[in-house]
Amino acid sequence: MTVVFVGDVVGEAGRHALKRALPILRERFHPDFVVVNGENCAGGNGITPRLAIELMRYGVDVITLGDHVWDQKEIIPFFETEPRLLRPFNYPGPTPGRGYAVVVGNGKKLAVVCAQGRTFMRMELENPFTHITPIIQEITKETRCILVDFHAEATSEKVAFGHAVDGLVSAVIGTHTHIPTADAEILPQGTAYQTDAGMCGPYHSVIGRDIQSVVERYKTLLPGKWHISRKDLRCCGAAIGIDESTGRATRIESFMIRCGDLVDEENSSHP
Repeated sequence: MTVVFVGDVVGEAGRHALKRALPILRERFHPDFVVVNGENCAGGNGITPRLAIELMRYGVDVITLGDHVWDQKEIIPFFETEPRLLRPFNYPGPTPGRGYAVVVGNGKKLAVVCAQGRTFMRMELENPFTHITPIIQEITKETRCILVDFHAEATSEKVAFGHAVDGLVSAVIGTHTHIPTADAEILPQGTAYQTDAGMCGPYHSVIGRDIQSVVERYKTLLPGKWHISRKDLRCCGAAIGIDESTGRATRIESFMIRCGDLVDEENSSHP
């Protein structure tokens, strides 16, 4: 089995980068499944039902989210109708939505788990290190092939989580910080790991936002709107090979696809 995972899709620029990059990724890796973190799709803040459907029409099998999951309020009822849209599993029990999904394609089964770290983030979430175990036990009744999107700020927490579940899941790919890390590897017990997949969006930016507006914020500390940049679109992530019989990773390869700029004629009215 081969899975392509794409890091945080940022705004309209990120959606265009994903659309342009997917044919290249399919030709290069021939993936059975495509998993995308979509928590920054709507102008950098959350995702809407229409944008989730848009990504799925591109051929995305599962969309994971993160700390911006509730930014667009209309997404809340959409969780009840779309099981392939995932919020972090370690939100409290009554929270709408699902934390994992099992998808089927090409005669194969893949489980995708969405998790969120707590260091420098929302500490009221359940502890992902301890609460992941019963989920893994439940999933392995269906498949040994399990990919975890670990959405977290601290690299130390991501690395620790990767080792905590090494051998229990097929892959742990970090998201949230938008900068691809050069540490893609297979851990000792067979779990593919990368601290951060990077983003799918404009790299002539400050993690997706217009450079000048962010620099001015740091200079003045005054509030202001951060617009999504439109230059140097790239699609970053990782391709993971998995042995279906054992659930262990056989390879991991990070990628960065350059997709040009978002030119004016491609602009549209939506965020």
